[in-house]
Amino acid sequence: MASPSLLLSLSLLSLLLPPALSLTCTSQKFNNTYNNCTDLPQLGAFLHYTYNASNSSLSIAYVAAPATGGAWVAWAINPTKTGMVGSQALMALRLNGSVVPKTYNISGYHSVVESRLSFNVWDLSADEVNGTMRIFATVQVPEKASSVNQVWQVGGAVSGNQPSIHPLVAANKESTGKLQLDSSSSSPAPAPSKSGVRAGRVNVGLLASVILLMGTFAVL
Repeated sequence: MASPSLLLSLSLLSLLLPPALSLTCTSQKFNNTYNNCTDLPQLGAFLHYTYNASNSSLSIAYVAAPATGGAWVAWAINPTKTGMVGSQALMALRLNGSVVPKTYNISGYHSVVESRLSFNVWDLSADEVNGTMRIFATVQVPEKASSVNQVWQVGGAVSGNQPSIHPLVAANKESTGKLQLDSSSSSPAPAPSKSGVRAGRVNVGLLASVILLMGTFAVL
């Protein structure tokens, strides 16, 4: 029988595993089936999608956990350029104990207006499972488009019915890219920030220490 100390070490190891190692988009299951999925390069978020060229539609499932203490997540398409300003956003907000889907026009850094989007949206819904929010929708994309500019975000609090600003750290500022509609590939992930590299090294060091501790107990 394993000793209590060994069991404790195994528990610590599972807690220290980075999310990217413990969860990927291919491990996630939904009622609907999507042709492609991608582990987005920032914010621990995931996108599942199917592009239908016959009617120029894109069906998506966006999966992310809000920021610490936060209550919303969002995925958006920017029809005219890269970046947040001008994007047309699908958002899930935690309101009065329920998760509610809404649509927003992001016309500026301090202008987030609930409104209809510049393209058609249908089958919009949202839910929350074990602290992770999910947005489901089908959106119209330009005919014969090969890619779209995507933006994704995990937010802060909700004040009244309005989302508050998201954190302004590097990961939040870099959560943009091109989504290729005809395959599961997307634009390359940006190089990790120095803070991200340091955090990764700390995690590796902790993992190594726990593994060494496990080996010691296994010998006893």
